[in-house]
Amino acid sequence: MARTKIDTRGLGLDIGLAYTKWLTGAENLHYGYWADLEVCAANFGAAQTAYTDRLFERLPEAPCRILDIGGGAGETARKLIALGHQVEIVVPSAFLANRCRENAPQAVVHEARFEDAQVTGPFDVCLFSESFQYIPLKHGVAKCLTLLADGGRIVIADCFRSETFSRDAVQATAGGGHRIAKFRALVQTTGLTVSQEEDITAQVAPSIDLEQGLFNVVGYGLSRVDEELSLHRPRMRGTIHWIMRRLLNPRKRARLDQRLNQKTRNAAHFAANNTYLMLVLQRA
Repeated sequence: MARTKIDTRGLGLDIGLAYTKWLTGAENLHYGYWADLEVCAANFGAAQTAYTDRLFERLPEAPCRILDIGGGAGETARKLIALGHQVEIVVPSAFLANRCRENAPQAVVHEARFEDAQVTGPFDVCLFSESFQYIPLKHGVAKCLTLLADGGRIVIADCFRSETFSRDAVQATAGGGHRIAKFRALVQTTGLTVSQEEDITAQVAPSIDLEQGLFNVVGYGLSRVDEELSLHRPRMRGTIHWIMRRLLNPRKRARLDQRLNQKTRNAAHFAANNTYLMLVLQRA
């Protein structure tokens, strides 16, 4: 019988959504906006709300038709619908599509990659909220241009690799996204203009510190278990470590150690390698 691959991304989303909902009461997957907020778990929900408020400032005031591309678990769509907008969502996984239908039952949900989705325009807004980085650069903007209504806009809130980005051979670099220079070069070829742009890297970067703090708590717990096994069950500990060495190559073990036991993934590290923008593109 053929072995099926474990869906680690879907598993991670499931766990992440469950944790976020437990902590904040909502299934948001995006960064928080930390201006004027103490960076602690108690303020994570408020920071995510501040982020959404900032994002919605880029939308038309009058009710309109919005395509929420990579709409997460449907929390953003739910809020847009409450404001009177008509919303369609494109998400690539069955798990997220089901969460969208649960959280935003009035939205039309398309379970597909954006580049493959069978959606019919025109839309007044094509919205990317931390989803633009997952779509091939040559497809994202180009497809939006075929779906936009006259006077429509593309709203992007996402992370881009900055000019100072430096990839580590072993450890992971916090953040992600398309190279900012390549993105700006692409925009110049499309006939679009950037009508709004705000760099909020400094305001979202503290989210990395909060995330890393959670992983460090998990890492501390695992370290304490390992110490106790070393003292009282050395053979069991040896077996567990042998299994880990067989399952994970040295690079993966180093990255796991980075996640659980180090603090190299932090706000300063994120800001040094990424540019987080909220921007609006419109036809010239």
